[in-house]
Amino acid sequence: MKSRTAAAVVAICATAALTACGDDDPAPKGDQVPVTATDTSCEVATTLFNPGAVTFTVTNRGQQATGVYLYGREDAGFTKVVAEAADVAPGKTGDLRATLATGQYEVACRPGRQGDGVRIRITVSDDGTVASAAAETAYDREVAVELTAAGITGAEGLIAEPGEKIAFRVTNKTTGARTLYVLNPDAKPAAEIKVEPNGKAEAVVALGGAGNWTLKAQGEGVAPVNRQFVVR
Repeated sequence: MKSRTAAAVVAICATAALTACGDDDPAPKGDQVPVTATDTSCEVATTLFNPGAVTFTVTNRGQQATGVYLYGREDAGFTKVVAEAADVAPGKTGDLRATLATGQYEVACRPGRQGDGVRIRITVSDDGTVASAAAETAYDREVAVELTAAGITGAEGLIAEPGEKIAFRVTNKTTGARTLYVLNPDAKPAAEIKVEPNGKAEAVVALGGAGNWTLKAQGEGVAPVNRQFVVR
C-alpha cells in the first residue's frame, strides 16, 4: 500500500506444482513466501520485499481451481501481467516464481480464473529500506465496511481529521462484483477498491482536505449507493 512507482521485472518464471522451467532457463527461487487462497480470499504472508528472486508458494484451500497472477503497474492501474501460475487445484500447492525490481505489484488469486481476482498490494524497496517502507504503510485506524444488497454499512457517523490515514476493510456480501470508491469533497476518487462477489479487499486512504467525503458503491446492473462521512 505504498506510493512508489513500479519498475520493470528483471526476470520471470511462473510454474505450477510439480512443473519446472527448463535447465537452460532456471527459475529464480530466493525467498519462499506462503500464499493462502480460498474462493473469496488471498492471504500473502508479507507485503514488503527487498529486490531479488522470490517464490510465492500458493496453497489453495478453496473449492475451485485458482489461477494466481502477479500484476505490475501500467498507466493508472495494475493491469500488466508479469507472471502467472497455472491453475492450482483445490487442496494442492503451486509456485509463482519471479525476480522483482523495486516498485509496487499486486498478487491476485482468481478462483476459476474469473474476474479481477482478490488482490493484495506488495511493495519492493531497495536493500535496507524495507523498514522505512513499512513505516509508510502505517495507518491511523481501521474502518470495516460491508456492501450489501441494501447499501453500505459500517461507516455510520465516521468523522476523520485532514491527513488521517484510514484502512478501509471492505466485505462484499452480495453475489455480484462491487467497487467501492472513496470520493473527496470535489467528488474525485481518492481510492478505488474492487471486491469480488462474497469477497474482501482493503486499501489505506490518506484523507486530504476537510469537507464532506463520500463512499460510493456500484456494480453492474445495480444502482450506485452513497454514504457520506466528514473530514474536519
